[in-house]
This record gives sequence, C-alpha cells and structure tokens, in this order.
Amino acid sequence: MPTTTNYGWTTPADTDLVKDGAAAIRTLGSSVDTTTKNLNPQTTTGAIAYRSATSNVNTSLAIGTAGQVLTVNSGATAPEWATPAVGGGLTLISTTNYTGGSAALTISSIPTTYKNIYVLWSGFYPSADTGSIFLRVNGDTASNYVRIGALGQQYSFATSFALNHWTVPTFSTNIAYRAVAWIQIPNYATTSTGKIIDSSFTTIFDAATSNNAGATESALYIGTSAITSISLNTGTGNWNGGVALLYGEN
Repeated sequence: MPTTTNYGWTTPADTDLVKDGAAAIRTLGSSVDTTTKNLNPQTTTGAIAYRSATSNVNTSLAIGTAGQVLTVNSGATAPEWATPAVGGGLTLISTTNYTGGSAALTISSIPTTYKNIYVLWSGFYPSADTGSIFLRVNGDTASNYVRIGALGQQYSFATSFALNHWTVPTFSTNIAYRAVAWIQIPNYATTSTGKIIDSSFTTIFDAATSNNAGATESALYIGTSAITSISLNTGTGNWNGGVALLYGEN
C-alpha cells in the first residue's frame, strides 16, 4: 500500500478491494493517533512541546516554577526554565562586628561571584591618636597602590602617601570621634587588570564642636588578583569597636 509523504501513514491504493477499506482505515487512524501523540507529548497543564532529536517526534518540558523564565540550556540544545538574574540592587554578604584591640579592621573571604562590592564601616575610632588611616586589599604590602583622586579637608588630614597602602584622613581618640567609611570597588573580581577603589570617609565629632573631617577620593590598585579581603589599618594604636557591612551587586 502507498504511504503519505511526511509521516509515512499507510493508505489504501486505488486498486484495493472495498472489503479491505475498514482495515485500511484502522491502520491509517492508528498511524494518525501515534503521530499526534508524538507531536503533542504533554501530560500536565502548562507543559511545552519542543522538537526532539528524533525526526517528527517532540519531547515535553514541564511547567516551571513561579517567577522563572524560559531560556536555552548551556549546551544550546534545548529550552529550560531558569530564575532570572536580578540586575542592580545590593545583597548583604556579611556583617562583621569588631570588639577592638586590633590594628586592622579586616573583611576576609570575600566571594568573587558579584560584579561590584561595597563596604560600610561605622562606629570605629582609634585607641591612640593616629597620623593616618590606611587601607589595604588582599593584605598586599607591595607598591601596588596609586592615588588618583583629590583630597579635600575641613579639619586635618594625612598628606603623606606610600605606595604600599592607601592613606586617608586622620582623627583623634576622643570617643565622640566616631568614623564612617564607604568603600566601593567595581569589577573587583577581575584578574586581567587593576581595580579602581572609590571611598568616602567622615569623622563624626561632638555636635558642640566645629571640627569635622571628611574625604572623598579614589585610588588604583594595580595588582591583578581578585580582591578577596579588605582591611582598614591604624597609623598608631588599635581600633576600638565598629561594624562592617559587606554588600555585593550583580
């Protein structure tokens, strides 16, 4: 018997006897039923059929979960459901509380899975008058830091600069002198180029005084390693207290 062009269904020939018609119709109907099932294999609401590796046969992708979007798998061979990446917005990675007695406030084990990182240090002050506060990344004490920003002042600031750290403002041990620091490092996980480090530092004095200090500046860390730790160090003495919040941005 002849067959159809696309799916190969068996059909009666013009010369077939009438008595063979019922059997031929049953054969054709069975073929149509099988092909239809292959082309529409879903068995649950919301499933999606797509072309499989077998000619004229589809496969089924079950419905995804709430909020997922349809995308293509990593091998570019089939569709799949995935949770969309959220651009912008900050994710709190860690909170570090310091009890004092250390010359460095350090955030370590920074994951390299974000595009940018931000650090907010607050409530810290030194145990002794300090000539400077300086920042290091990855504990790097080599000559890999270059200041690229301008340093402004209302009160007093350290004006010296060493290549093995990045110097920022000075302030006193007075307990009212609580400092806040905001650091942001875009593209911090790259290993092919240096990293820009932007900062804002403010020393909060007693409201009754007229002495205040603040600085906004940038530096270039020319090391090519991904940044996995950041520390604020005192020029003299140790830090008292403080908290550091580490944020990541996708």
